[in-house]
Amino acid sequence: QQYLLAMASYSSLQVTILLCIFSLSVNANEVTVGGKTGDWKIPSSSSFSFNEWADKSRFLLGDYLVFSYEPGKDSVLQVTRVAYEKCNTTSPKASYTDGNTKVKLDQPGPVYFISGTEGHCKKGQKLRLVVFIPHSSAFSPAPSPSDGPAVAPTSGAAKLTSFFGVVGLVLGFWAFF
Repeated sequence: QQYLLAMASYSSLQVTILLCIFSLSVNANEVTVGGKTGDWKIPSSSSFSFNEWADKSRFLLGDYLVFSYEPGKDSVLQVTRVAYEKCNTTSPKASYTDGNTKVKLDQPGPVYFISGTEGHCKKGQKLRLVVFIPHSSAFSPAPSPSDGPAVAPTSGAAKLTSFFGVVGLVLGFWAFF
């Protein structure tokens, strides 16, 4: 009888962990770099800056950045702060050339991107942003950037996330009693 109780508790714990992981993944946003225009290119005017756009947005751990550009004519390089400041394209952390690049923000803190095309970075095709850790991701969706994400969570997603978060907590408590 103790064995059955132990197995039921173990199974409940596994379900709780899976539900919590699922509820965390529901919150991820896809954010189009540059907002509604969604073009990764040299800014057409001095009044637009990728950094100003990013400063108006909030990026959370697990979100995805979507870079849209013409493959073969441009690229996206994820770089260090020093490489970002100097527009150095020689040793990127990651390099993307597919034209529709999706980068998962998987670490908190500052992140830096520049164009891999010669001269583009110095003309303003660069992006720095800060990735935040969600405070209570199991109960609320990630806030959407003010300039317009590619896909923002719907109220249905928020309700689904809350439901699974509550179910996970209830099962977790049940597993321990």
